[in-house]
Amino acid sequence: MRNSNVLISGAGIAGPALAYWLVRHGCTVTVVEKAPALRPGGQAVDFKGETHQTVLRRMGLMDEVRRLQTGGTDQEIVDADGRRLAVVPGEFTGGDVEITRGDLARLLYEHTAPHSEYVFGDSITSLTETAGGVHVTFERSAPRTFDLVVGADGIHSNVRRLTFGPESAFVRHLGHHYALVEVEGDFGTVPSMYNEPGRMVAVGGPKAPAFFVFASGQLDYDRYDMGQQKDVLARAYAGMGWRTPAVMRAVARSGDVYLDSISQVRIDRYSQGRVVLLGDSAYGNTLGGFGTGLAVVGAYVLAGELAAAGGDHRTAFAEYERQIRPYAKVARNGNAGPFLAPGTPARLRMRNWMFKYRFLLDLMMKMGDKFATDITLKQY
Repeated sequence: MRNSNVLISGAGIAGPALAYWLVRHGCTVTVVEKAPALRPGGQAVDFKGETHQTVLRRMGLMDEVRRLQTGGTDQEIVDADGRRLAVVPGEFTGGDVEITRGDLARLLYEHTAPHSEYVFGDSITSLTETAGGVHVTFERSAPRTFDLVVGADGIHSNVRRLTFGPESAFVRHLGHHYALVEVEGDFGTVPSMYNEPGRMVAVGGPKAPAFFVFASGQLDYDRYDMGQQKDVLARAYAGMGWRTPAVMRAVARSGDVYLDSISQVRIDRYSQGRVVLLGDSAYGNTLGGFGTGLAVVGAYVLAGELAAAGGDHRTAFAEYERQIRPYAKVARNGNAGPFLAPGTPARLRMRNWMFKYRFLLDLMMKMGDKFATDITLKQY
């Protein structure tokens, strides 16, 4: 196959999933990741419907994912005194199969590392397309040339910035931020969520980091500086009731904080020349509920189309986009922020009311299943 030497930026979910299929199709794969190592823990991610599960089965991962699944635990919505107001059923948030992001990333890494080159603690600094490839420079490694480059590096994609232009042209801030923080302390065995207008905090349950969502305009802070992230959270949650003060003391002691905006990616095309975008870098919608499924399905289609086209990247990239853009339409709509952190007492009551009446919940879940299966998978 032509164009078989491929560089992937990003070792989260989309990148290693693509590496798996490219190696199966005979490619030589290098994965570069800015972080010094795989990030453990993190929020639960899920797979919905037959399409997602078909890809996992074709990867031979279904049994292992089920072995590591978290189970989709019910979550209580409580008032300031801890009294239950409503219950969010596990199947609503957990899909058909739920697993922590860290466990899934590790599983994909373990299945690809023996056959791929992983470079951690490094990042791409320039991409220059030539007649026969892409000349790539790095922060730390020596320059190299690859046949193709894939940006699987998330909503804040470095590859997208270098190839298509500044992030501001493609990423739309949706008015909220979220955080995941590994905290120590006894916050109960039942996952609980507490809201005040424009703010939400959730703690408790097995293997679950503290989870925050709050309304905010764009914030100026260093996403790689944990101290700055803690300061943002401290300001956002000052004076909040329930158990929030104890949670925030645990946040101050934590060594694992992740804070980011709830944002949406809008881009007119997924590829330019020998560079192509995959997963959140192309069709991300933070906390939208479909990102992991879109990543693994997109990886399957992109690798399969490259193989089907014999490495002709122009044909393969066009067919990948033809299939995935309609499938990814779910990521072009919706905003999880106002649902998780409604801005007024009336909207909070309406959100909680939805969980009391099963027919509304069932309708939302059926719509989710339809989106998740709205593609016909080829057998490459």
